[in-house]
Amino acid sequence: MKHLRFLNKYFYKYKWWIVPGVFFVIISNIFAVIPAQVIGHAFNLITENIQIYSLFNGFERQQIIYDIFSYSLFYFGGIVLFLYLIRGLFLFFMRQTLILMSRHIEFDMKNEIYAHYQDLSLGFYRRNNTGDLMNRATEDVNRVRMYVGPAIMYAINTAVLFLLIITSMYSVNARLATYCLLPLPVLVIIIYFVNTQINNKSEQIQEQLSRLSSFVQERFSGIRVIKSYVREDYTRKVFAQESEDYKGNAMNLVKVQALFYPTMLLLVGLSTILTVYIGGEQVLNGFITPGNIAEFIVYVNQLTFPVTMLGWVTTLIQRASASQKRINEFLELKSDIISGSLPLKNFAGNISFDHVSFTYQDTGIEAIKDVSFEIEAGQFVAIIGRTGSGKSTLANLIMRMYDTHGGLISIDGKPLPSIDLNTFRSGVGFVPQEVFLFSDTIKNNIAFGLDEVTDAEIETAARNAAVYHNIIDFELKFETMLGERGITLSGGQKQRVSIARALIKEPKILIFDDCLSAVDTRTEEEILNNLGRIMKWKTSILIAHRISTIKKADKILVLDQGSIAEQGTHDELINLHGIYEEMYLNQLLEEENKSL
Repeated sequence: MKHLRFLNKYFYKYKWWIVPGVFFVIISNIFAVIPAQVIGHAFNLITENIQIYSLFNGFERQQIIYDIFSYSLFYFGGIVLFLYLIRGLFLFFMRQTLILMSRHIEFDMKNEIYAHYQDLSLGFYRRNNTGDLMNRATEDVNRVRMYVGPAIMYAINTAVLFLLIITSMYSVNARLATYCLLPLPVLVIIIYFVNTQINNKSEQIQEQLSRLSSFVQERFSGIRVIKSYVREDYTRKVFAQESEDYKGNAMNLVKVQALFYPTMLLLVGLSTILTVYIGGEQVLNGFITPGNIAEFIVYVNQLTFPVTMLGWVTTLIQRASASQKRINEFLELKSDIISGSLPLKNFAGNISFDHVSFTYQDTGIEAIKDVSFEIEAGQFVAIIGRTGSGKSTLANLIMRMYDTHGGLISIDGKPLPSIDLNTFRSGVGFVPQEVFLFSDTIKNNIAFGLDEVTDAEIETAARNAAVYHNIIDFELKFETMLGERGITLSGGQKQRVSIARALIKEPKILIFDDCLSAVDTRTEEEILNNLGRIMKWKTSILIAHRISTIKKADKILVLDQGSIAEQGTHDELINLHGIYEEMYLNQLLEEENKSL
């Protein structure tokens, strides 16, 4: 239960929902107990009037006795119906307070978890898979909601009903009450055991369903690869096996449930038999009336559902505690990146790296080693290097997706950790190496970085990214809906839409992380020419593999194994006869071979 203490703040917040909810529980249960007493009186009335009716057999007054008897039955029947209607009304109020409260808590928790996820750094997402993150914000929260709503409601309801019924039973006859309640402890034990089995098997079903869903999602995402390698039959067989495992687990659960309900009914029937047998002895001895037996039978049947709920409520609490523990593990995590307080809205774009080093915590790889360089405002700087040399890491460090482990990064002479992240990132246009487009319209994908944007601005950004003519060829043009991760578009089109999304912000600093690899040379040249016009007097950083892309850069940084091996203009680096010249000659040779 210690993990569930986290929820106390929500209970305090919604205390004025809990207090009336508990009140409605008590009132509804009072109106559940009273009908049993009314039924007892009605049963006594029936037995007495039958005897009187028999005594007046053959007399004229027998009809009068019959009329009185009929009227009394309707009277007591009306009272019972009225009492149950009142109880139903208060049950409605009970659910409208306690269950509604649980939905509000669910809403608050999901928003709190999502907001916390947004604050966590990029390193957190490298260490955790998306499925687990989603599961904690959906399935785990739903289990907790079942605790704060139904579990608490039924626990209070069961406690109040037990207290009222047992008090009423012992006030009538202690011996009969004791015998009536004898099977209930056995029923509680059986229910707890069976519910534990049901819970374990339900967990297995959930895990299998999760594996099945993950399998289907991954195969649908990679349907192109499956079709290319003609693996449809293989994936169909694997899916059939996973489905068979799911069916097996589900059948095991059904078997347990099938045994549970007959056992429960058997014990309830045993309790009813004891009530009739012991109650009959008590009636013969004159301790109770026949109506009390009817009253006790109603009590026993009323206790059946709460006893059943005990095992279910216990299971809900166990599952909620486990889920809340999982939720707390992430909520207690602090972000590696803490935003500074220094606003930097209209910055020039000077960037300084002073002996910067960085190591990825999850792999232990030192990606950047003692790197120092200066980028002046308005410069076009290119970064090149072999695969794994640390180019993308440099871009992420400038965006402060990660914090350095050594050295300092400064923007306009101010330490990056001291700058307010929101204002800084709002002035930076970033096109990542792995393009991500949302399942939305092309228009909304381009306008993603801005709250208010006109159609003319969207079209201009698309022209500058050399994707406008591709978009207008679509039937719905800018209103074309993209599939998952932008699968509707080709690789080059996705890259250019992503570029348009960065350009529409009119950023002070623009970072291209090898995002022109899927476009042809002609389109690349058009984009770079537009970029030179748009980013005039603004800082541009282009990470690339093709030297033809970066030849016109004001400064080129050549990375090798996380360090700056060379830096300068294209001509200066060629004259150094080092790594850059080697890469340049190799690429020229590749182009010559392709042309042959």
